[in-house]
Amino acid sequence: QLQASGGGLVQAGGSLRLSCEASGRTFSMYTTGWFRQAPGKEREFVGIIAWRGGTPYYAASVKGRFTISRDNAENTVYLQMNSLKPEDTAVYYCAAGSRVVTTASAYDYWGQGTQVTVSS
Repeated sequence: QLQASGGGLVQAGGSLRLSCEASGRTFSMYTTGWFRQAPGKEREFVGIIAWRGGTPYYAASVKGRFTISRDNAENTVYLQMNSLKPEDTAVYYCAAGSRVVTTASAYDYWGQGTQVTVSS
């Protein structure tokens, strides 16, 4: 089970840190992806970090502003979001899977989502 948290309302230019905590499984063995879905839009890839850690991979729209990290000892993956823009407003989801891919359908486990709203 994945539990995403940390969302909220923030002004443009602000920061938020999302957390994705896993329970019931050894999170460290899974690749973790972050996705987001804005109203009326399809779910889109945000970033990914492999189960080994290493260099995360980001969507072009967030690269340089968002940072993914993981703490396997705490079974938690983080998404640090800086320089937020109104277009970052969405429900953010974390997902875990066995493959290092950016396609949402490839992920086996999903958190419930946390709302991020960026005001202009």
